[in-house]
Amino acid sequence: MAKNLLNKYVWLVETIYKAKQISFEEINQKWLENDMSEDKPLSIRTFHKWRIAIEEMFGLIIENEQGGRYRYYIQNADELRNGSMRSWLFNTLTVSNLMMENVSVKDKILFEEIPDGEQYLPAILEALKKNLILGMSYQSFSRDETHTFEVEPYCLKAFKQRWYLIARSPYYDKVMIYALDRVKWLGLTEKSFRYPKDFNAEEFFEDCFGIIADQSIDVETVKIKVSAGQANYLRSLTLHQTQREIERNDEYSIFTVRLRPTFDFRQEILSQGCDIEVLEPKWFRDEMAEIAKNMWNKYKED
Repeated sequence: MAKNLLNKYVWLVETIYKAKQISFEEINQKWLENDMSEDKPLSIRTFHKWRIAIEEMFGLIIENEQGGRYRYYIQNADELRNGSMRSWLFNTLTVSNLMMENVSVKDKILFEEIPDGEQYLPAILEALKKNLILGMSYQSFSRDETHTFEVEPYCLKAFKQRWYLIARSPYYDKVMIYALDRVKWLGLTEKSFRYPKDFNAEEFFEDCFGIIADQSIDVETVKIKVSAGQANYLRSLTLHQTQREIERNDEYSIFTVRLRPTFDFRQEILSQGCDIEVLEPKWFRDEMAEIAKNMWNKYKED
């Protein structure tokens, strides 16, 4: 597909999404204000061709309320907000297109370095589509040697600039999580497996902060006290989809999240420094206090 046409699809979705509801006349007005229009109005026929293509490509449904005002809206707009694959894909294309249109300032735009692992995505996606067993050589951070084995792939997850493969290990007979930057070799086999009907990737991580899905840790309501300045950060970038703000004043706010307080959640809380204090549950507060005490012991003699 021509890059320019893809840009137009992205523009149309962004225009309707930001407006929430908008008439075709208003869309045309904004179109004429955009350089892509070359001062040529958008025909209703072209608009509907784009609308159909957007649904086929992104799964985003542009509907008309047909209540007298004939205003267009995105029927499943939640898909652009809920961290789904469609949301990730559309946002990636939006940023990619924007960067390509502004290559003249490429030296003024800095990106995070992404660890290795993307080269294995084609094979993993093929295995996910066809339910094929993968062969893999893997070296975890906790072991010095590399091990080669087979796994049954269940899903992929991106977290903190890393890709993770969630797969069942026949050897351990349980679902394991593998960081792709620790994979030394990965390849498709010709052997198939039966994908479990009761496995749902979203539900598997529903009660987790990040990538650790430790079922031995109970789901609990964690209450945290956050400084006023840091609270603004948490409002704009929530810790978890269950986050709620239950108290707010000029000095601090109190938030709750309901999840499994695993190692990666603990690390996230620690990364906020003294701006966050765990209030409940008590065992988690005591654990954080012990870590803070050990950190103080390392620095107090300086």
